[in-house]
Amino acid sequence: MSTLTIILNVLAPPVSVFLKRGVHNDFAISLLLTLFFFVPGILHAFYITNQKNRVL
Repeated sequence: MSTLTIILNVLAPPVSVFLKRGVHNDFAISLLLTLFFFVPGILHAFYITNQKNRVL
């Protein structure tokens, strides 16, 4: 995981999920978690960015 990914995961979780997966369900979940509960949004971003590439 790059330093930029870690920084984006902490400061702007939806942006890092968007860069990894694009506009998809994961982005919407990350956005909602970040807006309502910031820490779960960060955890979700780390989870998504650490996964191997998967077929959508």
